[in-house]
Amino acid sequence: MSEYFEQESVLKGYDASIMRRLLTYLRPYLAMFLLSIVALLLATGGEVLLPVLIQRATDGYILPYRQAIRLERVPEEVRERLTKDREFPEIQGLSFVPSSRLAELSAREKQRYREQGVLLEGNYYVVEDFRGDPAAAGVVERHGGLFLTGDTAAAIAAEDLRSLPREEIRSVRRDDYQGLFRIVQVFLAILLGVFAFTFLQVYLEAYVGQMIMKDLRTQLFDHTLRLSLRFIDRNPVGRLVSRITNDVETINELFTTVLSSTLKDFAMMIGVLVAVFLLSPRLGLITLLTLPPVFVVTLVFRTRARDAFRKVRLAVSQMNSYLSEHISGMRVVQLFAQEKTSKDEFEVRNRELYRANLNEMYVFATFRPLVDLLSTVSIAVIIYFGAGMLLRDLVSLGVLIAFLNLIRMFYQPVMDLSEKYNILQSAMAGAERVFDLLDASDRIPEPPRPAAVAQVRGHIEFDRVSFHYKEGEPVLRELSFAVEPGERVAIVGYTGAGKTTITSLLTRLWDIQSGSIRIDGTDIREMATGDLRRRVQSVLQDVFLFSGTILDNIRLGSPIPEERVMEAVRLVRADSFVDRMPEGIHSPLSERGGNLSVGQRQLISFARVLAHDPDVLILDEATGNIDTETEKLIQEALERLLAGRTSLVIAHRLSTIRHADRILVLHRGELCESGTHEELMARKGMYHSLYQMQFIDSESA
Repeated sequence: MSEYFEQESVLKGYDASIMRRLLTYLRPYLAMFLLSIVALLLATGGEVLLPVLIQRATDGYILPYRQAIRLERVPEEVRERLTKDREFPEIQGLSFVPSSRLAELSAREKQRYREQGVLLEGNYYVVEDFRGDPAAAGVVERHGGLFLTGDTAAAIAAEDLRSLPREEIRSVRRDDYQGLFRIVQVFLAILLGVFAFTFLQVYLEAYVGQMIMKDLRTQLFDHTLRLSLRFIDRNPVGRLVSRITNDVETINELFTTVLSSTLKDFAMMIGVLVAVFLLSPRLGLITLLTLPPVFVVTLVFRTRARDAFRKVRLAVSQMNSYLSEHISGMRVVQLFAQEKTSKDEFEVRNRELYRANLNEMYVFATFRPLVDLLSTVSIAVIIYFGAGMLLRDLVSLGVLIAFLNLIRMFYQPVMDLSEKYNILQSAMAGAERVFDLLDASDRIPEPPRPAAVAQVRGHIEFDRVSFHYKEGEPVLRELSFAVEPGERVAIVGYTGAGKTTITSLLTRLWDIQSGSIRIDGTDIREMATGDLRRRVQSVLQDVFLFSGTILDNIRLGSPIPEERVMEAVRLVRADSFVDRMPEGIHSPLSERGGNLSVGQRQLISFARVLAHDPDVLILDEATGNIDTETEKLIQEALERLLAGRTSLVIAHRLSTIRHADRILVLHRGELCESGTHEELMARKGMYHSLYQMQFIDSESA
């Protein structure tokens, strides 16, 4: 059976049609999703701003040095480039321009201007409007020989400023301290904003993702409940459960991880590139030239990771199916002493999963350090060229620091995008399988205008009914018989004669290929399946009980009063053990009713049918799992249960149906005999042979 699971596709590339269909589930929560995207973009923008703020703090307030240039001696176009958006203080014929602004000039231009005496060597600190600050004015007056003074501003060489006493430096640089404090406040505000927007984004995405998953799981479960038994028989339960749980969860990762993270990664990468080119086009171009190897490595990794991930998923699928089968069939394994064989087979699958996981880890263990290496190389290149440009006053120290921070921020999204690609593939495969299940239309069709069925008298008629489960293997052949209202009819025959199939067809768990089945003259295909199954119910030999209380298992969700349930329990003599349970009818049952005996579970199934009060009752060897003593206890209850109801009794033990009004004998899907027990015994036909065979077997036993 494990090979059956292995035929499924594990990975699928991006499929636009599947993605469009997935996004339809987003529509009810689109406003919240868009709000999460806005929060994500704001948080990403805040993260990119932080290195820029560090640059502003470094160049504007920590090292706010300027260079002296005689602007009247430079060409007009150069003067416009340097002063395009602001005026600079002029002292004694010298304009003091920030070093970052002089980055507009090429190294050759700077060298020529220095040789011409237009651009002076060294850095200066400028005190603007020093006369409005008594403390700064006092320092300028005391050290007049160190300062160049103008009408409102004063300038001092950087090395001379550092030679002043600390208190005087603080007085001169009061505006820098205040500006730095403002930058710190803005920095902290952005950090808090990033935290708040990130929290909002994660919360909203998780909420939207969970709501989508809830809707999808509900739709899947509701759709699966309405599929025909033909479809259920063709698809193992484990596969259907996997659709509603595992595959839906992979789609959840698509919404909560891939979509948002991919958008954030692209936004981060674009934001970083924009920031570096705004800070320094020259250094930005150098940075851009270090990126092609990263993209080549990423493309190679994506292919290798996809193959490795596919092998892991296949190995997991094989192991899960093997475990499911052998844990469920543990009794058979132990009865036939196959523990060692099963262990060896499991070890093979376990080793394949081990190797697949190691191979996947090898791919990631190679890619991540390689990306780290390339990012380190990029940083080294930036430091090398950036330091050279810093020495030539082509960039400021703040710009260089910002570049180093930004390039680190750039490489993390590169790694994330590559790893998210595998999640995208898995989500596409999961979504394809989920939609395959949702698109399955193999269900019992409902009539467009169902016939009204409030209550039925119980006249049943099979008219030339033919049916097969598999093409070419007929189970019923042109079967015709009728059951009168209130009549008790037994159906017997060899194994495979089609007895149980009749019960499935009468309740429309399967649809016939030809002929018709009528109740009170109405074809059951013209009745709503819900109405039909409320009026016609079965008690099967294989009883299925759900986890929950005894009361829940009898009601099965119907609003049946507890008093009526208790009456049904007493009628089938189930009160003999229910009353002894700790909580009586409210006592919980384990999975499949494992804390009850087989006979007790059968009695609960009798009470279940009694409480629902059907008009037609089908007993499919319903007393087969009950011991002789228990069977005698419920015979009287069965008589009351069947009184006034049309009933079909599928019997393997012929001794239980001697008093039936009529007995139908099936052979290879055809009706070969019909009559009472005495009539059939007198004919000495197939029924007589069956009865004699069982009598002899019971005597020999």
